Amino acid sequence: QVQLVESGGGLVQPGGSLRLSCAASGSILSIYAMDWYRQAPGKQRELVASIISGGITNYADSVKGRFTISRDNAKKTVYLQMNRLKPEDTAVYYCNMQGTSWAGGFDSWGQGTQVTVSS
Repeated sequence: QVQLVESGGGLVQPGGSLRLSCAASGSILSIYAMDWYRQAPGKQRELVASIISGGITNYADSVKGRFTISRDNAKKTVYLQMNRLKPEDTAVYYCNMQGTSWAGGFDSWGQGTQVTVSS
């Protein structure tokens, strides 16, 4: 079983920065895709950023130029550096990873971490 543990959320003022981390554990053979999603109250969960094993990244239009996704394959960890945060970035942020383990393919989610942008 693959487990993901997130950290780094919190309260920040508009214009500030936060860095989220998500570390995977378990009998992992490889991780193909690492993604960050977010869900604001009353809204659907949306994809914020993704990075695949070749290093190709993709961002939602709303965060382009402000957020940066990166990965450390050795640590089985994905990061989301969030700069110039806006109140509309307030949401619960979830990481998602897809890959293969000794038990077969996996598609796992973290427990979520709250990010609140407010003065």
